[in-house]
Amino acid sequence: MLMMDTWKQKFSKKFLPANEIFSHIRRGDRIFISTGCGEPQFLVQSLMHYIEANPKAFAEAEVFHVWTMGVAPYANERFTYNFRHNSFFISTSSRNAVNQGIADYTPIFLSKLPELFCRGRIPIDIALIQTSPPDKNGYVSLGISVDITKAAIEKSRLIVAQINPRMPRVHGDTFIHLSEIDYIVPFDEPLLEFNPPVEDEAAVVIGNYVAKIVKDGETLQIGYGSMPNAILASLKSKKHLGIHSELLTDAMVELLIEGVIDNSMKNIDRGKTVASFCMGSKKTYEYIDDNPSIEFRTIDYTNNPAIISGIQNMTAINAALQIDLTGQATAESIGNIFYSGIGGSADFMRAATYAPGGKTILVLKSTAREDSVSRIVPFLDSGAGVTLNRGDVQYVITEYGIAYLHGKNVRERAMALIAIAHPKFRPWLIEEAKRLNLIYRDQAYIPGKEGEYPEHLESSRTTSKGVNLHFRPVKISDEPLIKDFFYSLSDKSMYRRFLSMRRDFPHPVRQEFVVIDYTHEIVLLACLEEEENEQLVGIGQFIKEEDSHYAELAFAVRDDWQNKGIGSELLSYLTLLGKNEGLHGFTAYVLAENTPMLHL
Repeated sequence: MLMMDTWKQKFSKKFLPANEIFSHIRRGDRIFISTGCGEPQFLVQSLMHYIEANPKAFAEAEVFHVWTMGVAPYANERFTYNFRHNSFFISTSSRNAVNQGIADYTPIFLSKLPELFCRGRIPIDIALIQTSPPDKNGYVSLGISVDITKAAIEKSRLIVAQINPRMPRVHGDTFIHLSEIDYIVPFDEPLLEFNPPVEDEAAVVIGNYVAKIVKDGETLQIGYGSMPNAILASLKSKKHLGIHSELLTDAMVELLIEGVIDNSMKNIDRGKTVASFCMGSKKTYEYIDDNPSIEFRTIDYTNNPAIISGIQNMTAINAALQIDLTGQATAESIGNIFYSGIGGSADFMRAATYAPGGKTILVLKSTAREDSVSRIVPFLDSGAGVTLNRGDVQYVITEYGIAYLHGKNVRERAMALIAIAHPKFRPWLIEEAKRLNLIYRDQAYIPGKEGEYPEHLESSRTTSKGVNLHFRPVKISDEPLIKDFFYSLSDKSMYRRFLSMRRDFPHPVRQEFVVIDYTHEIVLLACLEEEENEQLVGIGQFIKEEDSHYAELAFAVRDDWQNKGIGSELLSYLTLLGKNEGLHGFTAYVLAENTPMLHL
């Protein structure tokens, strides 16, 4: 702090007691406070002490911020004469006040917030910020809160900075000169830290599903909380990942330290981890201090759809509170109860769909309130804000699997989402979807354990001819896949499979293949391992015979994929599954002229 003493001598008039500084606040002023863990706690507490000592000093000052990690005393009902809190993203400490009507919420894309300040739509009179100590040239860093803070101070009438030696000096758009600051308050205190809840089993399962979709070299955006931590932990086997995200977290820094994230494949800001603010731990703050591989940029850069859509292989991963069967989701409200905000998810999810090779992943646990309600619903609750529309969402992941919605019609979307809902809510969702004409009115389903998808039976195999296959049991949502498969077969293959001259394969027949009792029957799909366009090249099934230890076997291989060892692998795996079920053997009906099947 020896250098601080030098600057104190040069700018002595800027160093005033807090009560003198706050005497410059006028009635109706708009006060901005830095975001999240960058919140200047001492300044906020000093402001509240000042108003307690001078209860009539000013009236109805409006307090703005994106996210408060502190207690937000200005949102307390006892201070309504002095303050009106207005949040761009609702946090735990302000949620009740907003929903009680004693504080406000302004829904807006984070990328558009700086524009509100710059164009004077929301004038800022006083900015309370927290910075690092100055360097030898008099520049301080905004550290872990650049986001909209930079825009706020550029338009603020008065800038009050708490200079904290614990604030990291972060590279990027973070620097301002002491000459630009009106009042300086040196105060050493620990920075706020964000410690999300420990990941539960569902979050870990969801993370493992995400890992199946994320590929080496992709650039990620991901939110905050226990779910993103579990997701990032599941990516430790990946290589050359990049980060372009509004938020930097502990879990991201762990992957940076381990070399999983190196940003080497980014076509924009190559070699740099780009974020706008940080919510983490002391260890993370120390890592990003004066680290040239980390750059914090303003939120209108990190969240700018024009920038994001130009990033190759951009993958946006965000959470939701609720999604309906048509694919629209809310991340900001529970019915008419305001919960969080639009935030940056809408910016990234829309832009990533336009990025070359980009994709969007929406994650959510299947239930809430101790499994008493489903997060997958027929339609969003009345009053819920549509944060993501039906075109923004490509992958949806719960602890029960992955649904790919992009390019699917409403009926296909509904069935895909029902397949990854909590099993106890699937019958209700089926009935509601039928009532609302979202799916076939005669759609069948099997409730209970018998209808639960046996994921443990999934397996990857390579045929004798070198074809890589993914074997998995059929799902209730696979009817379009089954339809395409059977209509791709030649008349001869159809005849050999069904022992009849049928040429059609209508919905009632298709249901017999996808709505099955897994304890009595197995329908096994042989698919080519392609990320988005799953190709079905073979189907095998066995149905247990009553009162015996045998099962009836049948299978078919697409004409253009025959003689590649697929049938042999299907039979081999079905035999293994049959043995595990305690079966003694298979029976099958085969036409005498079907020599390939007889040979098999």
